[in-house]
Amino acid sequence: MFYITFQAARGQLSHYNVSSSLYTSLTAAMAFAAIAATLYNGYIGILFFTGEFPKLPNYYLWAIRLGIFLFVIFAFEGAIMGANGSHSVGGSGDGDGLPLLNWSRKYGDLRIAHFVGMHALQVLPLVAYYFLKDIKWVIVLGLVYGALALFCLVQALNSKPLVSFS
Repeated sequence: MFYITFQAARGQLSHYNVSSSLYTSLTAAMAFAAIAATLYNGYIGILFFTGEFPKLPNYYLWAIRLGIFLFVIFAFEGAIMGANGSHSVGGSGDGDGLPLLNWSRKYGDLRIAHFVGMHALQVLPLVAYYFLKDIKWVIVLGLVYGALALFCLVQALNSKPLVSFS
């Protein structure tokens, strides 16, 4: 996060920046750090599946479990972007993106599925804790949320933007 913030403050690319050997090395280090953090979150997820948490309501515990599971899957989806060397599929998604997020309106954008899936870690527990309070509804929410993230991924891989404006 430090490298990303530092580069953003300088107006420089952090991701896919191979303009020098230093930036190539920092991009690789960033990728290794992301992998390590994702694996650690996966380990925490295993603890939530195997441990006992008597003070947590079961619906909340399941929301945490499903949130971590989706987080890990869609964090590793970032490897598709790394292998692709870009977040865009089907053309350059740079410029003329959605306001604030800058997601492509012309081509597939892998960042959308990455964003949606990784934020299951926050969305599912919050919605479960404040609104659902039922295991069945939490599982339904987790399945629907996972399907939404998967839909975003399939759209991007098929070179289709999530939202298109002509």
